[in-house]
Amino acid sequence: MRMLHGMSTTAARRRVIRNLILDQAVSSQAELVDLLEARGMSVTQATISRDLAVIGAAKSNDDHYRIGERGDPDEAVAYLGRTIDEFVESIQSSGNIVVMKTPPGAAMVVASALDGAGLVEVLGSVGGDDTIFVVSAVADGGPALAARLEQIGARA
Repeated sequence: MRMLHGMSTTAARRRVIRNLILDQAVSSQAELVDLLEARGMSVTQATISRDLAVIGAAKSNDDHYRIGERGDPDEAVAYLGRTIDEFVESIQSSGNIVVMKTPPGAAMVVASALDGAGLVEVLGSVGGDDTIFVVSAVADGGPALAARLEQIGARA
């Protein structure tokens, strides 16, 4: 698999798609293909369709793509598993906090996948350069959440 700045081309492309949708009104897959090509990423519309499902993007009532409107939750968890498997070097917990370590530059990719998965066990997360802090929704739920994240990554 080809890597860009420490992350796979698929993860990098999905991050760009997510940012495009968050930053501007995008109303079609063909428009996304053009926007990506302008950034040097050659993709097919079928690839865009899969990427949109993975990042949880769907058309809203105003006919523009939005993140988290609908989307396939099973695919979002599967994507989280793949990102954990590919990027996470360690998962540790204390109290209601889980700390995930990644190579430099990869934490935001994992944090984004974690947010996209919508796990009920997660109250929130913060991703830096190589570290992600994940807060469990349960006061002493860090160890159980860490085990769940390990399990999700192992299934990838």
